[in-house]
Amino acid sequence: MKTLNRIILLAALFSLIAVDGCKNNKSKMQNELLTFIKKFDSVVQPLTKESSLAYWNASLTGKDEDWKKSEDLNIELTKIFSNKEDFALLKRIKESEAITDELLKRQLEVMYNSYLGNQVDTELLNSAIKMQTEVEKKYSNFRADVNGKKLSDNEVEDVLKTSTNSAELQQAWEGHKAIGPVVAQDIINLVKKRNEIAKQLGFNNYHEMSLKLSEQDPEDISKLFDELDNLTRDSFAGLKGEIDAFLSKRDNVKKEELMPWHYQNRFFQEAPAIYSVDLDKYYKNQNIEALTTDYYSSIGLDIKEMIAKSDLYEKPGKNQHAYCIDIDNIADIRVLCNIKPNYNWMGTMLHEFGHANYDKYIDGQLPFALRNPAHTFTTEAIAMFFGRMASNAQFLVDMKLTDTADARKVSAEGFKVLRLEQLTFSRWAQVMYRFEKALYADPDQDLNKLWWDLVEKYQLLKRPANRNLPDWASKIHVATSPCYYHNYLLGELLASQFNHYIAANILKSDDFGQSYFGKPEIGEYLKEKVFKPGARYSWNEMIEKATGEKLTAKYYSEQFVK
Repeated sequence: MKTLNRIILLAALFSLIAVDGCKNNKSKMQNELLTFIKKFDSVVQPLTKESSLAYWNASLTGKDEDWKKSEDLNIELTKIFSNKEDFALLKRIKESEAITDELLKRQLEVMYNSYLGNQVDTELLNSAIKMQTEVEKKYSNFRADVNGKKLSDNEVEDVLKTSTNSAELQQAWEGHKAIGPVVAQDIINLVKKRNEIAKQLGFNNYHEMSLKLSEQDPEDISKLFDELDNLTRDSFAGLKGEIDAFLSKRDNVKKEELMPWHYQNRFFQEAPAIYSVDLDKYYKNQNIEALTTDYYSSIGLDIKEMIAKSDLYEKPGKNQHAYCIDIDNIADIRVLCNIKPNYNWMGTMLHEFGHANYDKYIDGQLPFALRNPAHTFTTEAIAMFFGRMASNAQFLVDMKLTDTADARKVSAEGFKVLRLEQLTFSRWAQVMYRFEKALYADPDQDLNKLWWDLVEKYQLLKRPANRNLPDWASKIHVATSPCYYHNYLLGELLASQFNHYIAANILKSDDFGQSYFGKPEIGEYLKEKVFKPGARYSWNEMIEKATGEKLTAKYYSEQFVK
């Protein structure tokens, strides 16, 4: 009996020692992580700010010296995330499973993924950065040569939208596509370099790596795109018939002779203006900047300070596109645009300041590593949610751009415009997603043929006869925002999910076509449930907490497909 008791006592003692050892290990790991985070923040925060400012300045001037500074700082920032000893520490802490505090655990996950993507030879990483910078410079400084005149992207778009002369349309379209041969080989080399990085880290290619490190399962994304293809194929085909009938008559071209330059856009990523409503006329001679400020103010989102720091109008050498940048992950948020008083730029301003509001209202008390949106597509969702308002009839009334009687006429047509835009973009996103996936799987294949095969299949456009040029390379995102485009379409799904939830649950309404102007409760909901959490939760966890459901395509389908 005494022997048994002794055994029991010894077992209990060893158990206590084991528990105590476990506690000590847990405490040790937690302290190591806290020490690492403190050091990480002290170095990364100021360098992130400096790097962001350099990129911002280069985008504005297009000068070689500014791009060189941006490149150098990007390399310095990448050095931090490529540190082998730091990654080994994070890996050891992660594999120990000793971190149980939810906030610390989330920081560990985010930082681990950030470091993992850079655990390759430093020269390889630096080479990729230099290559991308050189390509960006070429895009930034390129202007289409049309009949001896240099045209900006805005000016090319104006020609494609307003001209009915097929020869003139073709010249403008081909003038823009001339950037393709300038950058195509650079992009292919960059793709191979990115693949080399991915393979060193154990991934099949860079496309797979990008998705996985951003907490997306490549198989899930492909299944979702297949589902959306099936959902939108027939509806789009019907609308494409309407588009072709309209453009055939407008441009005096037989339907079967319509070519990509007839579709009023460089890529047919935006819907042609085929309906009777002319949305541009409501924004002509309007102050797009003031309209954007007033709208957001009405829902309790103040953008005045961000507007003051932004650069919103065209200038030589400046990046011709649009983006939002959070300079320091604290309060310095800016937007780059090239505003013209038209429908497109009204939507773009609402879109970009949707991004800006997301960044602004992330909880400043969160750790630095978590002071970002839950995912890139969740901030896209907010941008798209607001960008859609530019075609909303009630928005036109609320912003005093028309009266109620006219808005009634606009309402049905305005929604048809929005639906056409959504389905047109959805099919374009299919092209981009599938092209990039195939590009990284085999960059040596016939990419010109691949591009037009996808364009014909998903956008139902006819490829120009006897054309064998790298038109795919005229899309800047392929080079500078790799493996990102699918997030735009995921953002559209989530925008519809937010729209449904806000109308049904915040406003207790079955009107899903509101502008939400003058309803500060909308801003409060977004600030509290979507913006404030930042990256505290994984993207689907945030979505479920904010809407009661994980990401679903059903509200997008209800809104635009059925």
